[in-house]
Amino acid sequence: MNIGRENYPDLRDAVRALCNQFDSAYWQGVDEKRAYPEKFVEALTKAGWMSALIPEEYGGSGLSLTEATVIMEEVSRSGGQAGSCHGQMYNMNTLLRNGSPAQKNKYLPKIATGELRMQAMGVTEPGAGTDTTKIKTVAVRKGDRYIVNGQKVWTSRLQHSELMILLARTTPLAEVKRKSEGMSVFLVETKSKGLEVKPIRNMVNHETNQVFIDNLEIPAENLIGEEGKGFRYILDGLNAERILIAAECIGDGYWFTEKATKYAQERVVFDRPIGENQGIQFPIAETYMEIEAANLMRYKAARLFDEHKPCGAEANMAKHLAAKASWEAANVCLQTHGGFGFAAEYDVERKFRENRLYLVAPISTNLILSYLAEHVLGLPRSF
Repeated sequence: MNIGRENYPDLRDAVRALCNQFDSAYWQGVDEKRAYPEKFVEALTKAGWMSALIPEEYGGSGLSLTEATVIMEEVSRSGGQAGSCHGQMYNMNTLLRNGSPAQKNKYLPKIATGELRMQAMGVTEPGAGTDTTKIKTVAVRKGDRYIVNGQKVWTSRLQHSELMILLARTTPLAEVKRKSEGMSVFLVETKSKGLEVKPIRNMVNHETNQVFIDNLEIPAENLIGEEGKGFRYILDGLNAERILIAAECIGDGYWFTEKATKYAQERVVFDRPIGENQGIQFPIAETYMEIEAANLMRYKAARLFDEHKPCGAEANMAKHLAAKASWEAANVCLQTHGGFGFAAEYDVERKFRENRLYLVAPISTNLILSYLAEHVLGLPRSF
């Protein structure tokens, strides 16, 4: 089937050709060992797909976010796990849009080649969760460096990154006019003394960690942008993240739909393909419609981002709609396969686990609904 592939066919063909080199057995093996897909990520990097959003002047591919979403969609649609590598795309947006020329010249070319991986973003904390303004990690200026102390959680892909974007409070919350002020963003080398990393074992084969920060020294030159404006800078990366993840969910949704359709055509019970039954047909058809609708919001959000226009609402809606649609497709696919949906060899249970994450992370559905209610519909603030 070629549903949903009318946009950017040449780009899709190229990405799909690479992804097809990593078959079901490869991903099953990675999942069984709870390993990191090193060979796959290396191949994506060498092909230039991981540097899609880095301008050509820094050695990147110079593609738009819209094109980058196509790459991530095809990774998911091929049966792969895009979450293992998507941070390399969006994390550097904070640096690209807000970093100094010296910082960009120093780091972006090496990120583009894969010599330096920048897959990790240290934002979330155990006591703050999605209320980022309540973070307690503190950075204090001492001469030509900052001394940082605190803790982060759910810091993904840190063990496979040489660089991390770190958000810390540089002005106490009690001393700022708005609680979103007084936070700053730093570029941190992950092998620095003062970082202790503890992996979090989780439902998905997803490398994520707790990070304990004890007197970490960061050169002042690694401050990105102006001190105290870090929260706004982080949003540049978060909007790109939500749009890219929406595309991954779209890819998952198409994968589940195609997988369910194929199985319904081939599986014979009571002397007839189960796909002849409306009880099988209708759920698959409905999830396909929902995926197609979410796909439209993905493209709208990506276009606004590429045009440097406000896109917070659209990025959130795209992520929410795509996560819901793909999760429903996952349920339908598993139900269509019956008992075989639980067998690892069919890949359904693996993709089922991987996809469930996106209703929770990187932003929960409840927070998205609260954001839209307040900032778009004008309802009273709920938190």
